[in-house]
Amino acid sequence: MNKLLNNPFFLLVGTGLTLGAIAPLGKLALQAGIDPFLWVAVFLLISGLLLLWLSRRENWGRADLLGFGLGAGLFANVIPNSILLLAIPHIGSGLGGLMFALSPVITAVLSITLKVRPPNRALLVAVALGFVGAILIVAGRNSLALPSAPTWLLIALLVPASLAVGNVFRTAYWPKDAKPMQAGAAANLLSVPPLLALSTWNGGLDISPILAQWPLALGQWAASICMYLLFFRLQWVGGPTYLSQIGYFAAAVGLAVGTLVFGETYPGLVWCGAALILAGIGASALEQTRKPAP
Repeated sequence: MNKLLNNPFFLLVGTGLTLGAIAPLGKLALQAGIDPFLWVAVFLLISGLLLLWLSRRENWGRADLLGFGLGAGLFANVIPNSILLLAIPHIGSGLGGLMFALSPVITAVLSITLKVRPPNRALLVAVALGFVGAILIVAGRNSLALPSAPTWLLIALLVPASLAVGNVFRTAYWPKDAKPMQAGAAANLLSVPPLLALSTWNGGLDISPILAQWPLALGQWAASICMYLLFFRLQWVGGPTYLSQIGYFAAAVGLAVGTLVFGETYPGLVWCGAALILAGIGASALEQTRKPAP
């Protein structure tokens, strides 16, 4: 088992699969009338508490964990989720999804510029293939129409920028000797208060819709717990650029879920995009698995 937990490809696949399951569950939650900020806050709270319990024997009397958790939570959870939830009604879900496809590109640029575990050539090729594949998926689903409010598109570009900064921040400022579960607990739990504040601002601080949809909530919590157990391990083992590919993989998983669960059909261009994503991830995995884990 330890060998698998040090295998970047296994961690990427596991994180991507669970992230791909979270997206359709979140869509169902929104359709059920659940406040999106509260929905995100609750599953971050549940996963954060579990990670806290699993890391209860670690040293928690450390100031660096607080700074790490605040920064990681802000860049990875609060800013991107908040902006995307506000922007999607104006730019559409297709362009919203494309914002995640930009994250690995910006992450690679930041990693190289700041010299924080810069990607090798194989990983750069994987990022390029994944980006082209993501564009093909969005274009093939006819969801690249220009928004009626172009200003929102510019605002939405803060989503991939924030995700990329978060990817690099977590590697650059990872607390010394902190284990992945401890770092994950700090980041997730410190994301909850600002999201609850946003839920209050949005008029949705009401947990009764979540309780009414408890089977959906249980599915979301199970998927999010599995994802975060693997996510911070992947950050630790694979580095920022390798981790950033989870968005590509989740997009491919979303296609499979749409086909098998929701009966959706997609044109050939979409499946070509998915094939490019998988080819890129496979190429980077072959290179990454030759490196020893930290």
